[in-house]
Amino acid sequence: MQWNLVSYLIELTHTEGSIGAALIVAGGILLCMVIPYLLGSLNFGCIISQKQYHDDVRSHGSGNAGTTNMLRTYGKKAAAFTLLGDMTKALVAVAIGHLILCIDAPVFNEAGQLTARYFDPIGGAIAGISVMVGHMFPCFFKFKGGKGVATSASVILMLDLLNPLHKHIPIVFLICFAAFVIIVAGTKYVSLGSIMGLILYPIIYHSFNGNGTSSLITVLMAILVVWAHRENIKRLRNGKESKLSFGKKKNAEKASEAPETPAVEAPAAPIRTTDKSNSPVFVVEKPDVFEFVDDGKHEFVNCTGCGHVIPRARKICLYCNTQNPQYKPDAEDSEDKKKKSKKS
Repeated sequence: MQWNLVSYLIELTHTEGSIGAALIVAGGILLCMVIPYLLGSLNFGCIISQKQYHDDVRSHGSGNAGTTNMLRTYGKKAAAFTLLGDMTKALVAVAIGHLILCIDAPVFNEAGQLTARYFDPIGGAIAGISVMVGHMFPCFFKFKGGKGVATSASVILMLDLLNPLHKHIPIVFLICFAAFVIIVAGTKYVSLGSIMGLILYPIIYHSFNGNGTSSLITVLMAILVVWAHRENIKRLRNGKESKLSFGKKKNAEKASEAPETPAVEAPAAPIRTTDKSNSPVFVVEKPDVFEFVDDGKHEFVNCTGCGHVIPRARKICLYCNTQNPQYKPDAEDSEDKKKKSKKS
């Protein structure tokens, strides 16, 4: 049987079946909610965009501090670190909740013979939904975070790995992930794959684990993620949701061969203002274009195709694959290229 803090304290204090035991359980549940929520509030999209780029990813694109918006705004490296951070915090949170509280007990028949084993990772499930809430509504970042897809995937994976009845094989996670991949590959809608994967999760979880408090919590997890994607659902219904581009490289090559469009000249006098993260920026008014200069290091422009704010150092808009006529490499990238050319 698996060790957990609540059971240990009840045995230590000999309070089983008393009010003292109920208080210990209540305290354990509270810990399973508070600690994971604080971990979830460490939103890595916000942290990386502010520390690395002196910017707030929530002021660009979809306005979410998630992996997809990080990819479209800052590129693959920033998105990879965001994904790694958001998944790791969820894995740690569920593990902590599991160590605090879980139900793992033998089942006997009328003759006193051991017939089965009952397992319910209630602490891990509570911690899982709490870390998701923290990611979506981070107390450290004005309660505006991501949509919880990567975080919920980690919760599903960890609950599977901690289950001894499945021999620690993540069967439920693999089925949900397969459904996600099939839907995204067939429709190119990441949001639709995420929504359907979470809707299927409570059904699959119940099929493999039966009734229990954790089964109820998986339903709440699904509702939470679907609610976070309510705007995506509206765009899907209206046919306006952005699709995942599998031919990004090919499109980029075609766009690079296209003739360059001359940039619109800006007025001489810029207007000083601040962005949503209260960082000082310069906004230069242009016809249909606004150029953002971030502390003199990173520049942002509006895509001429879809209007989204994108880095000036990006040749192709990841939202609509339109060539960026105002492309200009960052100073750091230019220096790296010069160093490489000298070495060669």
